[in-house]
Amino acid sequence: MKYYLSTLFLLLGLATAVAQDRIDLSGQWDLCLRTDGATTIPTLFDDSIMLPGTTDVAGKGMQPSSKTETTHLTRLHSFKGKAWYRRTVEIPTSWRGYDIYLFMERTKPSTLYIDGKQLWSKSDISVPQWYEISGGLTPGRHTLVLCIDNASGVPEQIYASSHAYTEDTQTNWNGVIGSFYLQPLASAVITGYSLIPHVAQHSVTVKVYTDGAHPRNSHLTISATPRTWNGKVITRDVFNLEKRAGGYVEVTLNLGADARLWSEFSPDLYDITLNLNGVETTIPFGLREFTADRHHFYINGKKTFLRGKHDACVWPLTGHVPMDTVSWNRYLKTLKSYGINHVRFHSWCPPEAAFQAADEQGIYLQPELPFWGDFNAKDSTLMSFLMTEGLNIIQQYAHHPSFVMMALGNELWGSIDMMHAFVNEFRRLDPSKLYTFGSNYYLGYQGIKPSIDYFTTCRIGGEAWGKFNTHTRGSFSFADAFDGGLLNHCPPNTVMNFDEACNAATVPIISHETGQFQSYPDYAEMKKYTGVLYPYSMEVFRKRLADAGMAAQAHDFHRASGLWAAQLYKADIEMDLRTRNMAGFQLLDLQDYPGQGSAYVGLLDAFMDNKGYVTAREWRGFCAPVVPMLEFYSYVYSTAERPYEGADCTWSARAAIANYSGQSLRGKTLRWQLLLPDGSVHSEGQLPIATDSLGLFRIGSIEDGICDILRPTQLRVQLQIEGTEYANSYPMWVYPNSEKSLDQVKKGILVTHKMTEDIGRKLQRGARVLLMPDSAAVAGNTVAGLFQTDYWNYRMFKTICENNKKRVSPGTLGLLMNPAHALFRDFPTDSCTSWQWFPIVKASRPLILDRLSRDYRPLVQVIDNVERNHKLGLVFEFSVGKGRLLVCMADLDSIACTPEGEQFYRSLLGYMQSKDFAPQTHIGWSELVQTLTSSTQERRLKELNNISQY
Repeated sequence: MKYYLSTLFLLLGLATAVAQDRIDLSGQWDLCLRTDGATTIPTLFDDSIMLPGTTDVAGKGMQPSSKTETTHLTRLHSFKGKAWYRRTVEIPTSWRGYDIYLFMERTKPSTLYIDGKQLWSKSDISVPQWYEISGGLTPGRHTLVLCIDNASGVPEQIYASSHAYTEDTQTNWNGVIGSFYLQPLASAVITGYSLIPHVAQHSVTVKVYTDGAHPRNSHLTISATPRTWNGKVITRDVFNLEKRAGGYVEVTLNLGADARLWSEFSPDLYDITLNLNGVETTIPFGLREFTADRHHFYINGKKTFLRGKHDACVWPLTGHVPMDTVSWNRYLKTLKSYGINHVRFHSWCPPEAAFQAADEQGIYLQPELPFWGDFNAKDSTLMSFLMTEGLNIIQQYAHHPSFVMMALGNELWGSIDMMHAFVNEFRRLDPSKLYTFGSNYYLGYQGIKPSIDYFTTCRIGGEAWGKFNTHTRGSFSFADAFDGGLLNHCPPNTVMNFDEACNAATVPIISHETGQFQSYPDYAEMKKYTGVLYPYSMEVFRKRLADAGMAAQAHDFHRASGLWAAQLYKADIEMDLRTRNMAGFQLLDLQDYPGQGSAYVGLLDAFMDNKGYVTAREWRGFCAPVVPMLEFYSYVYSTAERPYEGADCTWSARAAIANYSGQSLRGKTLRWQLLLPDGSVHSEGQLPIATDSLGLFRIGSIEDGICDILRPTQLRVQLQIEGTEYANSYPMWVYPNSEKSLDQVKKGILVTHKMTEDIGRKLQRGARVLLMPDSAAVAGNTVAGLFQTDYWNYRMFKTICENNKKRVSPGTLGLLMNPAHALFRDFPTDSCTSWQWFPIVKASRPLILDRLSRDYRPLVQVIDNVERNHKLGLVFEFSVGKGRLLVCMADLDSIACTPEGEQFYRSLLGYMQSKDFAPQTHIGWSELVQTLTSSTQERRLKELNNISQY
């Protein structure tokens, strides 16, 4: 395997044997911005700019024409076209006779001119660009002109589809970022190398290519120096290079029996130093082997599980990727604090600093080609560009131990044969990596194909509408799966998994873009936007909420929707961990995505700051190398449910552990506690761990009596592997058997589904009425019940559903209520949705209450999305004449057969029987009927399509 060193030697800072080894080009450059497509050097440079940098950072370009954009953040200064940069340089006399290279670590398509003469152009966007200037820069003063073009130079499809360009996140900036310099090259140089680790032998084979222009008695020293511990330095010397056939040297360094391996648990690094005649190159190296079998990944022979995060290059202060290791270490350390060990770079490749930081932190990286869309074999321009980008990515970054896998882009369709050819070519260049076609290619419908080493997908094969048997994640858009997938459709439990889909797989399966649970935005975040991007989108959303009379509820919406989203993420992740043959997941996302219509799907905001829903420690309870779990069929128990007459009422669960720590847990104990609301222990026990297994295994069952719980109670089951940090917990609800039937509890309350004049007269005379309107009667002024928070964002998938004639998601973001309200005296709840609400929400059609006064608040409010901003009521109350009315938009009669449905029914009736039932808002009968039955026209949304084909 030969790496032709195109830019790498410059990036790594090869020294030269001249007096001044580098001219730093950082500083002020003359600037001329052109949008006319001119190809000749401008005569007038009427501005200046600091490089490295971008036109956005420098405040150059057009100011926004609109402050109402909600598709993505708004660039405060944008430029698309050819930016011309000019400066003079003084070449020292010590460089006479040397070839000189100009190096730009990251930029857009460029053309270099020296003293008015055009050299050539480069179009690399994933790796550094370098220009070889042979004889063009003699000692003395010279004028450099760079034309950087962010309007052309790459295939048209790249602009909208790649996170290297898209306005959704990184922006289509213009400039140069990272290292930027001129450097002479010594007469005898290292032109390439490969590092081949041998974990079993504790050795590394170093193959060094040179240009062959060696003076007599050339001397190459190859050494391996432990960087992260005080270990032995291994050195080999090679003489007489001028006599070597083929222009390369191959040396195997035995690192010794005490050599340390690189992994997420011990990211130990060596520095491999190549010294050729006093000119040194130092390369980071990790002794590791990342492999796959039919179902799993292995790091150094030990089964591992990828707990991944999708990365879309979200850096809102600069609008471009950072190029320094400090920023990347901070970012990756944050991810590690949440248990993440893997990052997938969606349709882009990060810079050197990211790989260096991942090497140091022990993070497994998957870069991708800068593409999302039709992999069209007939488009030779596109295919040539992508092949070059892919080969350059491998050549540039392959030596990093963190670089373990690679994909051809995001959600590709098109030529499978061409995807096959790409993967084979990349594997030929570097067989140590694992390769796949595009992440979620063909949205999973094509299934597993030859040539892929693993399959990142949301499904394996076709879609049996409503069966979910091919799925590999718990949530979908309504355009993509019946009722939005398993988590929204199935009664809550901790038994569901993806065994049926994964067991038949022939390569490891990674769950694609897991989660996408939307929460309401936090408008306090707006003050953080002090850089090149501004969230006018948030200003629009905030104004819409204020216009709807709910501005004071923004924080409550943010918190309640986010707390529920965090529970949904936990459920989805644990479904992956409960799947014996699942190999990992890639979240979308731990971090908000500010584009594509504004997708607030993160537990962290766009700045990677915690949004207050869940702490890093709590998150690691279900996202860590070891996760103790419980498997049970319901979160809700009734003491009326007994396996046989006379039996004790119990709750039961099976204990499971997902152990991907690389270490045995044998001899440790799993302790469980059932905690009452005040934190006291109701009962407890322990289960021994008597296996050395890695992966998923079960260790026993728990069964415990709950007959002594005499009031409706929300409890928590706490798990802890003693002597470790690994802990997890689950909520649980127990409803005691009632001696009174529902009919007895209804005494004195008129329960109706009809809004008749007779009901109106009885209310006027003082009746207490529970109204659960027939759904057909209120269809024009209601939305459907959605259990999970809306997927990704409402605007995008409403369009896609309508275009595909699929049912549109209800679009809501969960419930908001005051748990201390008397309504919940017999139905304990949090302020947000949780699992016991499932049958109630699914049987509901929340009412649009926009016609009521701005300060009116339902008892149980449904949070709407930022596009509609309806005031939605699930349970609300009025005084009507002398009577009192409670409206429940869920058909409780249809779900009274469930423990939680019956208990909520009882709690509502108990509240209505009490003195606390004293509605403060009066409404006339005719106004009530109008509120219930009038139709509401939904605001027309601007169409927002997804690149993928649904």
